[in-house]
Amino acid sequence: MPLLRQGGTLHTRGMASQSPVGPSLKTIPEGDDRERLVCADCGYISYENPKIIVAAVCTWQDQVLICKRAIEPCIGTWTIPAGYMELGETTAEGAAREVLEEAGARINVTGLIGVFEIPRISQIYIVHRAEMTDPDISAGFESEAVKLVAWADIPWDDLSFPSITWALRQYQESAGPVHAVHEPEKKNG
Repeated sequence: MPLLRQGGTLHTRGMASQSPVGPSLKTIPEGDDRERLVCADCGYISYENPKIIVAAVCTWQDQVLICKRAIEPCIGTWTIPAGYMELGETTAEGAAREVLEEAGARINVTGLIGVFEIPRISQIYIVHRAEMTDPDISAGFESEAVKLVAWADIPWDDLSFPSITWALRQYQESAGPVHAVHEPEKKNG
């Protein structure tokens, strides 16, 4: 992580730190409305923001591309290509990168399926529609297996996350972008 030297003290740049050096004071900065980590020496404010996950429902003719996860969480379950957005890329570019990394496939993004928010874990999914440029696929290091399946053969009971089920259902049902917020199911008792 890059370090910044000010007044003879090393400070972290851009990330909250548990060290007494850098942003370690929990306070509400002037002009703000929520508690943040602030550096008592230089006033640097560490902003922690939600993570953006980009994904694509990819098709080749009448088949959907799915990946079997080789990493936690949910190792061994099925998903669509998805992952954290990187700095300097659009959501469509990020989705295409994730498809290439996880499934070895090349795509053309054709539209937006929607936005799926999970506030309790600070994640925002941005899911695209995409057409594969050819049927060539190969498992990347995060995938145990990849395959093209007919809609009827999607392993609905073995999908990794509610966001993946939502994305596939929206792909099938929606003519345009939609927005949803995932609320955990309330348990009785």
